[in-house]
Amino acid sequence: MLTCKKNELYSETAHHGAMLRFGNGVNKIICTPAEWVGIIAYLLSIAVVGHVVLRRMNNTGAFATPLVTTMTALYIAAAILGLVAFIISRGTPHHARKIENNLARIGFTNAAGEVPILLQSYWHRTESGRTVQVLEFLACGLAKSVWENKQVEIAAALNVQVARIEECDGKRRIRLYVVPADNGLPDRLDWHDDLMNHEYPVCKVILGESLLEPVVVDFNVIPHMLVGGGTGSGKTVLLRCILMQLLRKSGVEVVIADLKGGADFSSVWRNHPHCKMIFDRAELAEYLDKLVEELNRRKEIIAQTDGCCNIYDYNNRCALYLDRIFFAVDEVAEILDKTGLDKAEKEQVARIERSLSTIARLGRAFGIHLLLATQRPDANILSGQIKNNIAYRVCGRADNVLSMIILDNTDAANQIPSDARGRFINGDGTVFQGYWFNESILED
Repeated sequence: MLTCKKNELYSETAHHGAMLRFGNGVNKIICTPAEWVGIIAYLLSIAVVGHVVLRRMNNTGAFATPLVTTMTALYIAAAILGLVAFIISRGTPHHARKIENNLARIGFTNAAGEVPILLQSYWHRTESGRTVQVLEFLACGLAKSVWENKQVEIAAALNVQVARIEECDGKRRIRLYVVPADNGLPDRLDWHDDLMNHEYPVCKVILGESLLEPVVVDFNVIPHMLVGGGTGSGKTVLLRCILMQLLRKSGVEVVIADLKGGADFSSVWRNHPHCKMIFDRAELAEYLDKLVEELNRRKEIIAQTDGCCNIYDYNNRCALYLDRIFFAVDEVAEILDKTGLDKAEKEQVARIERSLSTIARLGRAFGIHLLLATQRPDANILSGQIKNNIAYRVCGRADNVLSMIILDNTDAANQIPSDARGRFINGDGTVFQGYWFNESILED
């Protein structure tokens, strides 16, 4: 791009940014009585100085009248320009230049080399009670997707954690919700009972805490869930946290398949009246056959009920309540991996896979849900038919390849530190910290 054209664009952007900051300054002065003191002090000082200067000029003889007239006009113009500059300064965040310079250092510019202009910086209290800082920029033609792709670099340059990126004023501005890097997600959160099941109906659970608010999943909307991530990332703890909430609600049955022998599930789970544990593949195949039969039975019941097309409608209208059934697998690979199996065992795995496919396709309407956890849900473990019907995916610590397998992007590798435990990211890019809880809560 030619230098003269770049200069023209710089001038146009600078003028637009100055006008926006002037508007911000006017609003700030109008809405903040304390700011009026500065305006009054400025106007008084201008009046006093002007009075003294003009009074002396009146004593300069024959040239006094034209000189006074000229100087008065110049003085008024200078006073107005000074007032405009003062208002713009009040509408400019005090750290704007530093932030813009830091963005320039990472090359975050448009094709003309323009850096986004910081228009506003203020604190915002979310509905969940958290306080975050909002940075509002003149986007300078940089689309939201560009900001999202550069999110990690922006966070590092500004020494913050980015909680959310929003477009506003059409697409002319970008709003970042951030918290200081040293005040982000804690390494571990205790379970908060006030955020428990009493606040949410039977279909909702809380996965953990994001920078802005608790992360909630509604199984009326999202029928099945896949949890993946590297070894030690916290998949099992997150799965147990979800299942624990479900077991504390009424109208729910939980079935857990764990071919690792149930080492991660204490006797509290096995003794719970609404929880069934399965440790054997043959027993699992038989159970899933019966679960598909139950699905078909519910299909007939709901189809015969006028005005009902799913379990939610049915339970709201009929006295005969149908429980939600949640089938959870702690490590899918232990169930579906055919490596080293004989012919009979492979047929058994194929039988299990067919049942899971049926439930994944049809389970939502009839209140039968899948919660699958695995380290690496690639095509060798989880068929495309099952995986494609699991809309909600959560990934813990992972490399680029594993993040792509689970989320179809590399966000987990880019946004979750390699030493983080219990830190996850979901499909819409929300990073959250899972809860730690004591299993004895199930005995309450």
